[in-house]
Amino acid sequence: FQSLERATDVGEYYPVYFQYDSSMVPPEEASKIAAVAELLKATPAVVLVVDGNCDERGTNEYNISLGERRALAVREQLIALGVDGARVQTVSYGESRPAAPNTDEEHRALNRRAEFVILGR
Repeated sequence: FQSLERATDVGEYYPVYFQYDSSMVPPEEASKIAAVAELLKATPAVVLVVDGNCDERGTNEYNISLGERRALAVREQLIALGVDGARVQTVSYGESRPAAPNTDEEHRALNRRAEFVILGR
């Protein structure tokens, strides 16, 4: 993505949250993915990166793998909604980019997520 720049305004595109030790997209999170799919279909000049993240429980290797599965699950739903898969990349950060301190279950739940990074040409 060297020729692309990070978009400064991604609008109302919130992270998709996952249950503990799961890469299945919860039904209540599907509307977030649908909103991003609509943006991508309406704006062909953008590319999306889906970042997969985890809380700190588990080994680093396991969390990298789980983060990747989460990002891929979101990507698959975007493709099912009509987005060209070539426009959706994935990356896993495992536990390395927490959104909140891993001090209790409420905060850990915020770290089990997939985030959207919208890039423009």
